[in-house]
Order: sequence, then C-alpha cells, then structure tokens
Amino acid sequence: MSAFRGLLTCIFGVIVVYTAVVIANHGLGLLPIFFGDILKMGWPGQFNLDFLGFLTLSGVWLAWRHEFTPAGLALGLLGFFGGAPVLTAYLFLASRQTNDVVELFLGKARAQRS
Repeated sequence: MSAFRGLLTCIFGVIVVYTAVVIANHGLGLLPIFFGDILKMGWPGQFNLDFLGFLTLSGVWLAWRHEFTPAGLALGLLGFFGGAPVLTAYLFLASRQTNDVVELFLGKARAQRS
C-alpha cells in the first residue's frame, strides 16, 4: 500500500505543479481550448475526449462508492471537475483509513456485504 500511496503522491505533485505553470503562462481559458480541440477532430481532441471519459468514470465511481448520497454526488462532481489531483488526494486519504484494497475500492459498507 505504501508504494501505491507514493505513486498517488507523485501524480498529485507533478500535476499540481504543472497546472500552476500552465495557469501562470496561459491563464484559466481551458474549456474553450479543451472542447475546441475535440471539435477539430484531431489527435489533441481525441486525447481530450479520452480524458473526458476518464473524468466521467472517476466522478461516477466516487459517487457510487458513497452510494449516491448527496455527499457522494458532490464528491463525484468534485472528482469530475477536479481530475487527477482530487482523485489522487481522495485515494491517498481513503488508503490511510484502511489497508484492505477491497474496502478501499468498494467502500466500507459494500466491502462488509461482500
């Protein structure tokens, strides 16, 4: 589990620093560029569409893990819009609460039922 936490920490740190540099150099105009690339039907758009799929899966998984409660839905939205920094921070904190991988990925209630 410590190697997994190390990977999460590395991903979180690299993306946060990279994002800060991009914002400093280019501002916060992400959405028009993101969706504009998708509409151009080129490789940058393909990558963005693929990434959008991962964001969707991340958000749905977070909401599902919390059984679609209001807090779970809010967390899912945060995961969708916050991307890898939110998901890595969430997994890091959740992994500190358990060393059971089944519980980590299913949530406590579902892990107890299985």
